[in-house]
Amino acid sequence: MREPGLSEAIDTLETEIRACRICRDAPTGKPLAHEPRPVTRLSATARILVAGQAPGVRVHASGLPFTDPSGDRLRAWMGIDAATFYDRSKVAVLAMGFCFPGHDAKGGDLPPRRECAPAWRARAMAAMPGVELVLAVGRSAQGWHLGARAGTDLTATVADWRAILAAEGSPTVFPLPHPSWRNSAWLKRHSWFEDEAIPELRRRVAAALAHAPEERIIGN
Repeated sequence: MREPGLSEAIDTLETEIRACRICRDAPTGKPLAHEPRPVTRLSATARILVAGQAPGVRVHASGLPFTDPSGDRLRAWMGIDAATFYDRSKVAVLAMGFCFPGHDAKGGDLPPRRECAPAWRARAMAAMPGVELVLAVGRSAQGWHLGARAGTDLTATVADWRAILAAEGSPTVFPLPHPSWRNSAWLKRHSWFEDEAIPELRRRVAAALAHAPEERIIGN
């Protein structure tokens, strides 16, 4: 029996993505320095899409998105548990870069590879017509999903979350900072995010899941 949310078309697309090696074999700039391991979690039925940046080193090892402290924080923001997050029929995950991009000189993750979005993103989004809420995590995802509505930087974009949610168009896009521990100082400086935006995020997530079977919503 096929996994709920995984149609034949999605299964075929994910198989093609897993075999992708353009960042190594036909790169834009320097090739990826290690063996690619594309990580996606597409769905034909999910109402929520987590549009992240790129897998970190732990996700590169596990092959499952957000299996790290960033994922724990993101799920807390959303007000859902891991079982709901990894229920493909409810939540899809499509990063801007499918493979771990490597580390920079300071030990942080490099930006998402530039090859992935032009090659795959439009096709992947078209294969997920049920998505009604996109969580745009980080600057790269916000630029792709918001276009001209994105602000001059991440803080400006996230701070404009009310106007972005009120804008016409489908799916609805909710801009978020990356939940990495490296952004803990940002969260302390911008307490309005957890005080004001997170309750609305949880409300939107709960609403998107309301008609899905056996949802398990926690938090506010």
